[in-house]
Amino acid sequence: DRLTDIEKTYFVAASFTQGLSVKEVIGLTKAMVRTGKILRFSGVTLDKHCIGGVPGNRTTLVVIPIIAAAGYVIPKTSSRAITSPAGTADTMECLAKVEMSEAKIRQVVKKTGACIVHGGSMNLAPADDKIIEVEHPLSIDAEGQLLASVMAKKYSVSANHVLIDIPMGKCVKARNLKEANHLKKMFELIGKKLGMNVQVVVTDGSHPIGNGIGPLLEAEDAMAVLRNDPLAPRDLKDKSLMLAGNLLEMVCKCRKGYGLKKAREILESGKALAKMNEIINAQWKQKKPELGLHRYLVHSSKLGKIVEIDNDIIAKIARVAGTPTDKGAGLYLTKKIHDSVKKGDLLYTVYAQSKFKLDLAKEFLRKNNGYRVN
Repeated sequence: DRLTDIEKTYFVAASFTQGLSVKEVIGLTKAMVRTGKILRFSGVTLDKHCIGGVPGNRTTLVVIPIIAAAGYVIPKTSSRAITSPAGTADTMECLAKVEMSEAKIRQVVKKTGACIVHGGSMNLAPADDKIIEVEHPLSIDAEGQLLASVMAKKYSVSANHVLIDIPMGKCVKARNLKEANHLKKMFELIGKKLGMNVQVVVTDGSHPIGNGIGPLLEAEDAMAVLRNDPLAPRDLKDKSLMLAGNLLEMVCKCRKGYGLKKAREILESGKALAKMNEIINAQWKQKKPELGLHRYLVHSSKLGKIVEIDNDIIAKIARVAGTPTDKGAGLYLTKKIHDSVKKGDLLYTVYAQSKFKLDLAKEFLRKNNGYRVN
């Protein structure tokens, strides 16, 4: 709080236009950590992070209980949505409290081995939140500040093994393999300089993951995966198992493929669901919000195959319908990428908690429904 709003804006804009060197990113990361609190946990502490941009990508709610059920400590501090239909904290809030004191978080982690809480409710790397306040209205996301932001939050919870998910696609931060590999190299380099074991996976970020888009619908998807529901979204399950498997291989130092096998075993045995229920109860279980009563069905206008689902359009429709503020608002995708459709087939359902917001979403949909059928 030593800088005025104008000075902060100059700093953020200069970091965006001029870029930050590796040395500057490390300096900024360490300064962000120093000016806030550090949650220290003894021994091996794991963490994961996705740099975002993919609607419905709620893997955290599946990965965290798998890792905790395997006996590892994984305190997850998550953000609320800035431009997406839901952040991890918004989604978890449909199941349990996410705003907690440092003492309560320590208590939850000691009891369950994990937590899924809102990072902004504590004083962890507070300068990061000040920078985001400036970036948001300017719609800029400086690479150096993105790297420092992620690494400072991980460093603040004493994580020594961190897995970073970089989705790649035309509507996300890494639009091609060159950009994804550059970010991968930077994260691993900064992790090394900070004494953290950081591994990066580049994943498909070209279309939404899961069926639900919006806090409640995404929470339902994650719980369906944990329950081993045969109707649970396969793509969300597969990606969550892959990420959990990678984390287990980082700490077990086991052969490639063993981590995935172990993660699947934990999920399918019901141990991950039991652990998630334990975390929910320790964080004070919440009454689940109701799904929006106002609904609109979006149908295919022609016969063919779904060749593209635009992440940006899908996110905007969900936000116009009321997400993330209205927890029960959002979209439920009936048809996914590469599915064949007939004319008149249901593509997805839009949910809103007021007729006014549903009408706004319908107005937006007249221009573009986000699906390309060929």
